[in-house]
Amino acid sequence: MHTREKTYKLVLSALFLALCLVLPMITGGIPTIGNMLLPMHISVLLCGLLCGWQYGLVIGFVAPLLRSVLFGMPPMYPVAIAMAFELAAYGLIIGLVYRLLPKHGVAALYISLLTAMVGGRLVWGVAEVVLLGMAGNAFTFQAFLSGALLTAVPGIVLQLVLIPAVMVALDRTGVVKFRRAEG
Repeated sequence: MHTREKTYKLVLSALFLALCLVLPMITGGIPTIGNMLLPMHISVLLCGLLCGWQYGLVIGFVAPLLRSVLFGMPPMYPVAIAMAFELAAYGLIIGLVYRLLPKHGVAALYISLLTAMVGGRLVWGVAEVVLLGMAGNAFTFQAFLSGALLTAVPGIVLQLVLIPAVMVALDRTGVVKFRRAEG
């Protein structure tokens, strides 16, 4: 990778980290569903797609921890720590799966996105089991379903609509060659 490309990815990753810090403040202002929109997830998923799995992994891990330290939200234990593992998995999985697929385009994007969403939620569940287990508390399957699916539906829908729309828009403007090998 050339120095210019590394610099571009580093700057773009910094932008996604900044979005991870700021977007929850904006969506938190929407009373009924603001916390369910998962704005940090969107930033990390885009980072993994646009910058690669390495950057997505690091930004995903750092963002919730840094936000907790700076703003006190999310609470460090167990929320921010579990989110760090979840978002790191998101950035890693989406970047890696998209890179490894033979053709790129909308279908590959959805395969990568859905794989990352499932993988990230499973990692979050394991992190919650470990973190709460260390404190002598149980993390039930019902709590997993509630946290991973039921309360996350608005965010899941937003991710499935917004991320492909952003990628197509970036492709149309020439910023990213997203559909380069679509058949």
